Amino acid sequence: MTATRLSDEQWHTLLNTRAKTPGAVAAAYAARRRAPALLSAKDSLFLVAADHPARGALAAGPDPMAMADRRSLLARMMTALEHPEVDGVLGTPDIVEELLLLGALEGKIVIGSMNRGGLDGATWTMDDRFTGYDAASIAANRLDGGKMLLRIDDQDAGTATTIEACAQAVSELAHHGLMAMVEPLPYQRNDDGSLTLVKSTAALARAISIASGLGTTSAYTWLKMPACDDPQAVYASTTLPCVVLGGVPNSDPAADLASWGQALAQPSVRGLVVGRALLYPPDDDVAAAVAAAAGILAVARS
Repeated sequence: MTATRLSDEQWHTLLNTRAKTPGAVAAAYAARRRAPALLSAKDSLFLVAADHPARGALAAGPDPMAMADRRSLLARMMTALEHPEVDGVLGTPDIVEELLLLGALEGKIVIGSMNRGGLDGATWTMDDRFTGYDAASIAANRLDGGKMLLRIDDQDAGTATTIEACAQAVSELAHHGLMAMVEPLPYQRNDDGSLTLVKSTAALARAISIASGLGTTSAYTWLKMPACDDPQAVYASTTLPCVVLGGVPNSDPAADLASWGQALAQPSVRGLVVGRALLYPPDDDVAAAVAAAAGILAVARS
């Protein structure tokens, strides 16, 4: 792996802090130097995401257990965060706190992941309950916003409770003046019970419209959407700021970069949020993958 490696000293210090000094986490939150603004000086936002393990989604590429190796995951995250164009991280409390203790989040944007209860492969997977950060803890810990997953399946009653919970979270984050990043994804269930993300223009535009109306105000709402075949039509359905999600890595990284670039060219799109595609690239060169994505974003925003 072409990446920063956690030394034995760093790793054992982290383990000892976890076991012996739990109060260090609160101290790290309080001491963190925050980024001056949500959008960078280049008017863009580039985040690396690592909230997949909390849903039990550990696979990356051909390795079904890739993200289960926490030492490797943290090292890969630190490599990504070292790139000057990477503005910050999107993660669950455990990962955010470990990166804090490692000193990797100084001056970075930190978005807390809120609902990870729809476990990957579970019979209740569409019931995306709020099991991570809530608005109060995001505000108290001086984070920059919260992200929520809103998977929409018209045939699954669990969608209704998720919509309601997301609306409540949007309202609560707005009350604190914090970004509410909603990830509305339309799904359909196949005959074998598996779920397929529906990326048609009509389905994505409908999902955007649903997410845009959540909560008592949309003033602080951002949308996190997948790349698609007709980004111009999809992103024309909102005035809200959007970020492109990386999604499941393609076997051809160049294809991922091309699809992100098309979406990033849209006026309402402000940035990129990518996880596994950058952290576990086919050649295992994390730094190069991050640099390539940063280049695509820079060209699109120029």
